[in-house]
Amino acid sequence: MPAYPGTSAAPQPANLADLLERVLDKGIVIAGDIRINLLDIELLTIRIRLLIASVDRAREMGIDWWEHDPTLSSGDRRRDLAAENRRLRERLGELEAARSQDAREAREAGAGAAPEPEPVDDDRPARKGTRRRREEP
Repeated sequence: MPAYPGTSAAPQPANLADLLERVLDKGIVIAGDIRINLLDIELLTIRIRLLIASVDRAREMGIDWWEHDPTLSSGDRRRDLAAENRRLRERLGELEAARSQDAREAREAGAGAAPEPEPVDDDRPARKGTRRRREEP
């Protein structure tokens, strides 16, 4: 109640929590530019656009980039790593199966035995940088 009739009560200062709640509920936009010029030559321009709002309010405005950013959202990163791990395991399984199949076919074809070396003619001169194999008696 006002102390004197016909006058209104003095506005009460809002505490920080109330002020923060209002800002986050409604949102606030801060925009500005910083330009550094030297002799009418623009050296640097920094454009600042800042939006302060609650997560719910930002979603209402269609802003949700933090949910899909891999540096901010660990869920997406874990899903990506799990999918990559699954693909690598499948590929490793395919390669191991192909390798065991090749080894099985080589054993069945008798490729495990080494072919007989051709005899070396000792009358011809050896090439530079090569060694000549000798036949065993």
